[in-house]
Amino acid sequence: MADERAQRILVTGGAGFIGSALVHWLLAETAAEVANLDALTYAANPASLAGIEMQPRYRFYRTDICDREALERVFADFQPDAVMHLAAESHVDRSIDGPVAFVATNVLGTCNLLETARAYWNGLGAGARAAFRFHQVSTDEVFGDLEPGDPPFSEATPYAPSSPYAASKAASDHLVRAWGRTYGLPVVLSNCSNNYGPRQFPEKLIPHMILNALAGRPLPVYGDGAQVRDWLYVEDHVRGLDLVLRRGRIGATYAIGGGNEQCNLDVVETLCDLLEELAPDRPAGVAHYRDLIEFVRDRPGHDRRYAIDAGRIRSELGWQPRESFQSGLRKTLVWYLAHRDWWQRVLSGAYRLQRLGGAPAGR
Repeated sequence: MADERAQRILVTGGAGFIGSALVHWLLAETAAEVANLDALTYAANPASLAGIEMQPRYRFYRTDICDREALERVFADFQPDAVMHLAAESHVDRSIDGPVAFVATNVLGTCNLLETARAYWNGLGAGARAAFRFHQVSTDEVFGDLEPGDPPFSEATPYAPSSPYAASKAASDHLVRAWGRTYGLPVVLSNCSNNYGPRQFPEKLIPHMILNALAGRPLPVYGDGAQVRDWLYVEDHVRGLDLVLRRGRIGATYAIGGGNEQCNLDVVETLCDLLEELAPDRPAGVAHYRDLIEFVRDRPGHDRRYAIDAGRIRSELGWQPRESFQSGLRKTLVWYLAHRDWWQRVLSGAYRLQRLGGAPAGR
């Protein structure tokens, strides 16, 4: 993938938050043909792909990565030059309540995908084999957490996952590295910090707070709200993913972070202040958006701090974020205010009807 010629890229989980942003980016900014493979589970939203469904360079396959035979049909039909693997169960709270589903999708599903990709790759000609890439897209949560004075996570940080979600992602990363080492599959990996931006499912912190505030509902903050995260605007992330795929070293890992460490309480308070400016018509009975903040019992095993050293991707691939946390948060809020139809359909459950109507394979 070192050259810039048109490629056929298979994106798993392309109807999710980061996946849909990646699909939009690839179709708008590259000449790639893009196949989106997604099982359309609860967090997938076909409306996030509005406007691209009929593009000639785009295909959609409604397929579960746990279904090996279906994966083989997709590979045979699309014949990808690269796989960008984003399909995953990803919500920490849900993993605490139901860990088995996370192991099934994130571990066994990744194994299925690797085996399908390996068999396909083994059948390619020499040139196509050399050009093929399997890109594992992962999270900084696999590293556990940091004390306030600790240096940020880097590619050399040992894995120490805290939640069932993080453990399942750590396992999938290990599988990808093993398939690269044992079988020679040309793999690259990336671990990102907390993403935010347009089209994020409302269970995540920033959209959850936006929608609760607009409805005049409490803004629940876990514990003391002092948990620190490094925030990365989703379009900055997907630019980095594209660079890692095309120019990253085989077998290498790239940490992608926004360099925006913020504690959760500061995030919520900053968002409240932006709402005062951009949505001044507050709900009835709400004098100030900050008045809605409510501290709630902390969740089990809640990591206190994440931070990423993105030095490798900056120095090797020339990537750097374009958005500060303030500019990215403003863009995010503006998008949610302008696209009420998108999130209202999610809150009402109407988006499920479109999701359940998806075709099983092909366009």
